[in-house]
This record gives sequence, C-alpha cells and structure tokens, in this order.
Amino acid sequence: MDVAMPANHLELLPLEYHQNLVNYLREKEPHVWNWATSADVRQQQSNEIREEMLRQTYRLEPEGHPTVFAACATAMQKLEINAPVTIYQAADGTMNASLCFIAGEVHLVFSGPTLERLGEAELLALMGHELAHYKLWSCDDGAYFNASRILDLALSFPGAKPSHHETARLLSLHTELYADRGAALVAGDLEPAVSMLVKVMTGLGAVDAAAYLRQANELETSNVKSMGRSHPESFLRARALQLWWQGSPDLDGWIDRRLLGPLSIEALDLSRQEELTQLTRSFLARFVGQIEGPSEEVLTQVRQYFPDFILDETPLDLERISVEKIDDATRDYFIALMFDCALSDPDASDQLMTLTAKTAETIGASDQLKAALKRDLKWTKKAIDNLFSRAAKAA
Repeated sequence: MDVAMPANHLELLPLEYHQNLVNYLREKEPHVWNWATSADVRQQQSNEIREEMLRQTYRLEPEGHPTVFAACATAMQKLEINAPVTIYQAADGTMNASLCFIAGEVHLVFSGPTLERLGEAELLALMGHELAHYKLWSCDDGAYFNASRILDLALSFPGAKPSHHETARLLSLHTELYADRGAALVAGDLEPAVSMLVKVMTGLGAVDAAAYLRQANELETSNVKSMGRSHPESFLRARALQLWWQGSPDLDGWIDRRLLGPLSIEALDLSRQEELTQLTRSFLARFVGQIEGPSEEVLTQVRQYFPDFILDETPLDLERISVEKIDDATRDYFIALMFDCALSDPDASDQLMTLTAKTAETIGASDQLKAALKRDLKWTKKAIDNLFSRAAKAA
C-alpha cells in the first residue's frame, strides 16, 4: 500500500475541539477553572497517583528493562519532553498502556503482555502515544489537563448533566486522535502506529497495518459517527491518523463528521448546547420576521424562551440547519417551536401553519412535520395535504 510520508509542516498541536473547550471553560466557568488550577488541588492529585501506583503495580527498573527505557527516552527526545520517568507493569492481563499525569513527572503503566508483543517500531509508537498525553496535558500551563479534570469531577456527582457526559466523551475521543499522531511522529512512520493500535486492540502477535488501513477505508462510504465512550473505534482512529499523516485538507471536516456528527438535541456537549440556544433564537427571529404584523400572542410565546427578544434580531440562515447538519430529533425540535408559535394565536393559525410547512420543506423536515401533525395535532391526511398544497402555492 502506498503510504505518503508526512509533510514537514506536521506538528503535534491540540485539536480544535481541545482549544474550543478550554476557551469555553475559561470564559463560562471561571471559578471552577481557577479551582482546578490551584496548587493545592494538583499536589493532592499527585500524591494519590504515586501511592496508588506503588500499591497496585510492579515498578520496572532500567537495568532490568533496558529496551523499554531506551524506547521511552527516544520518544521523549522526539516529543521534546524533559522529565523523570517511572514505568510500571500492572496486574491486569489485558494488553493496554496508560499515562498517569503528574506535572513534571512521567508515569507510564503497561498491562498484560504489551511489552512482549510489540516490535521495536511499535514500542516506539506506543511510547509516542502515551507520552503525547503528557505533552498535551503539560502545554499551556496544564490547560488541557485542567479541562479533563473539571469534567471528571463533574461526572463524579449524581447530578451530572447529559451535556457534561457528552463533553467528557468527546474530549476523550479527540485526545486519543492527538495521541495517535504522537505515535506516528515518534515511530517516524504510519504503519507501526497502526499495527500497534491493532495489536493492543486484538492481542495478536502479528498484524498487517496496510491491510487494516484498507479495511478502514472500506467504511468511508458509511460516514458512521463514533459511538466510543473513551476511545474512537479503531478503524476510525486508523483512518484519522492516515488522513493527518497524508496532510488531507478535509481532515478537520472529517473529524467533525465522524466524532461529532450532525447537531443532535439528544447528544449536546457544552459548546453545542450553547450553539443550539443561539440557533433557536435566530430561528425564531426568522420565523416571526416572516409574519406580517406578528400578534402579541406570538411574541409572548417567543418571549417565554427569550424574555429580551425583539423584532429586529438577526434571522437564521436556514443553511445552518440543512439536512446534513442536524439530525431528525433536532428537526422535530424546530417543528415543535413552530407549532408553539402557530398554536399561540388561533386567529392567525392558517398563516402560521402554512409558514411552518414552507420552512419544514426548506430544511428537509416535511416528513417529520407530516408525522407530527398526524401524531400530535390529530390532523387527517386530507388536512395535511391541503396544508402542503397551500405552502407550495405560497412558495
């Protein structure tokens, strides 16, 4: 398989999702952010990690495992990391590796027969992957680790919101893609990073990286969104790494499609929660703005959502909620918003329902509207057909 060599400009940089989340937390949750960055909190975390490692693992020494420490040293040099290193072998029999983050110290934990199953280049790739976590969490004064720590804390409370869970999930998925890039950079090639990934996933002693990349490419047409909780599915990780290695101009769009997917009201992270709020306001501004002399009843309904709503607000470009950009649940949500407005003023209901049908057609939600009219308003097929006939003439 022809695998392009990396371009000289490839750098190990935080992904856009990392940067956006850190900016969001700094701006929207300054008190929580300041708490997470306090020296006392970091020191407590460090002490707990050291003690846990000593209790639960076997600590490796350089004299007994020179190959492992040499690979670690090479990876640290390539990633420009300078810190003391401690390496542990856990009792868990499943192949895996992880990094326990302490600022200024590298603590690596290996599980199962990982160190025995990987070849020299694959071991370098694994070291690159785990040390990339350290590099990410150390940069910008630990900002990206702080974001992860804040979300971990939020999820530890029974009242954690679905948006907290979704944000933590997406942060973890993006972090794994970042770490995979570290694996390829340290190994100096794409294939060792992919074969390492597959070996850890399957436990096999030998794999064909080129064959697995072909397998991953066969799934491109499915455009499936990742459902991973902490790591993207391996075929997505391999394909994402290949696109990055080859310098694909569509990489950011591909990641958005495969990790975030269309905007869904059923799976909102913190930033998309805010995005949907903004879309809702401008959508209502567009809807109301198309009404000739909107009644006080309609404006009162809109102001139940946004008390400071005014008539001359910027309307939404419906391209932002086109078919490929939102899912069916979100289309149902926008239909419900239009229903609320249309039913708020019985004297203008015909005009408002016609506008609802026209809007639904524009955003590819006609089928959802017809189902909602039948299910929620108990309309007959004849009434529904008449509505869409009026909407077509009005258009």
